[in-house]
Amino acid sequence: MAKLALKGGEPVRKKPFPKWPIFSEREMKALKDVLESGFWGVGGSRKKEFEEKFAAYQHAKYGIAVTSGTTALEISLRALGLGCGDEVIVPSYTFMATAITVLYVNAIPVFADIDPETYNIDPKSVEALISERTKAILPVHIGGRPADMDALLSLAKKHDLYIVEDACQAWGAEWKGLRVGAIGEMGAFSFQSSKNITSGEGGIIVTNSEDLYVKAWSLHNCGRMPQGAWYEHHLPGANYRMTEFQAAMLLAQMERFDEQTEKRIENARYLNSKLSKIDGIKPLKDDERITRHAYHLYIFRFNPEAFGGISKSTFARALQAEGVPASVGYSRPLYKEPYLEYFKKCPLSCPHYGKSMDYSNVKMPAAEKACYNEGLWLPQYVLLGSRDDMDDVISAFEKIKGNIDEIAGEN
Repeated sequence: MAKLALKGGEPVRKKPFPKWPIFSEREMKALKDVLESGFWGVGGSRKKEFEEKFAAYQHAKYGIAVTSGTTALEISLRALGLGCGDEVIVPSYTFMATAITVLYVNAIPVFADIDPETYNIDPKSVEALISERTKAILPVHIGGRPADMDALLSLAKKHDLYIVEDACQAWGAEWKGLRVGAIGEMGAFSFQSSKNITSGEGGIIVTNSEDLYVKAWSLHNCGRMPQGAWYEHHLPGANYRMTEFQAAMLLAQMERFDEQTEKRIENARYLNSKLSKIDGIKPLKDDERITRHAYHLYIFRFNPEAFGGISKSTFARALQAEGVPASVGYSRPLYKEPYLEYFKKCPLSCPHYGKSMDYSNVKMPAAEKACYNEGLWLPQYVLLGSRDDMDDVISAFEKIKGNIDEIAGEN
C-alpha cells in the first residue's frame, strides 16, 4: 500500500496553514474612517501619512505611494531619465515586471545570470555585460533576500551607473543594517495581495534624493509639482496615485509587520537547520552582511538526482499532496518569456539604439538550472505557522525522501 499522499496514502497534514491576508478590526476601522471622511481619493491624509511612515521605516527620506510595484519601477526609471537606446541590466530569475518596466520606458533590458547559491543577480555577470549603452543596474532582492549591494555599488561607482532596487518582495530587509530600497538611487516596493504587507494592490517608491522625489511625485500625479497649481503640468505624468483606502489598510498592516517578520525569520532558520540535513535539499546560502531577511518566499534548492530523478514539479506536487503548499516558482528565465516578441521592433531594434537586441541566443546557466531543475518555494504565510507546523513541513520532506521509490523517475 502506498505511503505517499500523491499515490493515495495519508497526508502528513490536513489542516491549513495561517490564512493570508491577515486582518482584524484594525483594518475594518481604518476603512470605515476613510469612508466617513469623504476623502476617498485626493485630499485625505492617509496617503501622505503612509508615505512618510514607510519611507522612514526603510531608512529613506521620501516616499511616493503609487498603484503597484510595477508602476513604482517604471516611474523610478522615468525619473532618472532613462529611455531610448539606454541599457538596464536586470536578473534573469525574477517576475516579468522587472524587465517590462525597462521596455515601457523604451530602454533595453540586458539579462544577467544569478548567483547559484543565492538566486540574486550575480555581480560578475553584471560586470561582463556593461557596455557604453549601460545606464543602470536593476537588482531584485529575490524572495526578500538582499542582493550583494557592496559589489553592485562598487560597479555602479566605477562605471557611473544608477541603481534602482526592485524591493517588491523585501519590506524591512536589511543589508549591513541599512534597509533596502534606500541604498541605490531609488527603490520600489509592492503591496499586491500575496505580499507581506498588503492592500490588495499598490506600491511605493523610496529615495533619498529630493530632486528624484520631486520628479517621481510629478510623474505619479499628472505632471503637477508638489507646491504647484492643480492645472499646471510640468512633466508628462499620469494618475498613478494610491487611494486613501489602500493607505489606511497599509498603515494598519504596518502595526503588526515587525512581529510577523520576526516570526518568519525564526521559522525559516528552523527549517534551514532541519532541511539542510536531507540529502538533495539545500537552503540558499547564508550571508552575514544580510542583517534582516524579509522572507516573502522560502526558497530552497532541489537536487533531482538525490530524489530518484523526479522533476521539481513532481516534488512540488508530492509536497502539496502532503499538505505543504510548495511552488515551482519561475519555470523559465525571463529572457525566454513570449512577451518580449511584442517589443521586437521598438525598442529592441530602435534606430536610437543603433543595433538590434536578440534574446534567442541568451543563455544564463544558473538561472536556467534554477528555473528548470532546482528552484522551489514555500509562500510567506507558511512561515507564520507554529513550530508544530514547521515540523509537519519537515516531516513531509522526510516522508517523500523515505518513500521516493513510489514516484522515482516521474516528471
